[in-house]
Amino acid sequence: MPGSKRISITRTAFFCMLAGLAGSCSCTRRDPPKAEIWARVNGTPIYKNQVEAVYRQMQTAPRADKPEQALSFDLSILNDLIDQQVLLQRARQEEIVVSDVDVDSRLQQIQSPHSEADFQEGLKQQGLTLAAFRQQLRNTLLIQKLLNERVYSRVDVTETDIAGYYARNKSDFNVPETEYHLAQILVTPAPTPRIDNLMHDDAQTERQAERKIHDLYAQLRSGEDFFKVASEYSEDPGTAPGGGDMGFIPASSLASEPAVEQAVRALKPGHVSKVLRDGKGFHIIKLLGIISAGQQALSDPQVQKSIRKTLTDEDEEVLKAAFIENLRNQARVSDYLAQRIVSAAGSPVH
Repeated sequence: MPGSKRISITRTAFFCMLAGLAGSCSCTRRDPPKAEIWARVNGTPIYKNQVEAVYRQMQTAPRADKPEQALSFDLSILNDLIDQQVLLQRARQEEIVVSDVDVDSRLQQIQSPHSEADFQEGLKQQGLTLAAFRQQLRNTLLIQKLLNERVYSRVDVTETDIAGYYARNKSDFNVPETEYHLAQILVTPAPTPRIDNLMHDDAQTERQAERKIHDLYAQLRSGEDFFKVASEYSEDPGTAPGGGDMGFIPASSLASEPAVEQAVRALKPGHVSKVLRDGKGFHIIKLLGIISAGQQALSDPQVQKSIRKTLTDEDEEVLKAAFIENLRNQARVSDYLAQRIVSAAGSPVH
């Protein structure tokens, strides 16, 4: 089902960048007077060391060997930081407010899977004080609130839109065999090369992994939302940004993982498995739904839900991109790194 298999990660990946930045806003930590400025947004500087801090959080591997590849990463991260600063300034301009209660709640969610010592060590490694980290969280929540109010709340997918999508893609809703719509939380017992969860959280050892997965399982048992927990803590880079959503898995594909197959077949839609262990690490599986083989009708609530999600994701992505671009057009943005690269080349970039 194309409407269900498409997993939009752009919105959540965007928030992953916001939530994981160490010192991404000039207000969250003090930069040395002679720190190299790589961009300005309405006069607010973005420093080279801020870009490097984000790179370190996004990549556990060494920095790219080729200079041009490293520069490409730098430009991409810097562009994201410019977008963030533009959005943050707009949120403040519109007098959007995030309460201390909201910040405390978010902080508690981040701390909950960790001991106090581990959490403090994490702040130390990022060069952050607790006060600076709280300000970072406040900025993230401000931007989320701005986008919710000005972008996502304006998206409206109608029944006509859904019917039109189904008519154009009817043949794609003919399912050859039973499929299981699954989501997972994965925790690995070794450092993960790329972490895309919102908290940039990665278990490093078998002991840490086992403790973490059981803490997350306890959160789920207490009523915490699976999508939220997976987005924040799952160590599978392919599914964490989408809340752990694995899409629809054909029944025949489960045969290669007997433990998973047995757990899935025992679940009812909406339920989660116990902690599973395999060669990749520790898993918690959630069964989101089941599609029986055959032509799926438009009247099927799951078909409508999947199409609505696809169209909503697409509309949100387009509107968000346009909203940010419009704000950048109104702002005074100077990207000194890009200017330097073009000047060093001695000719226009082709």
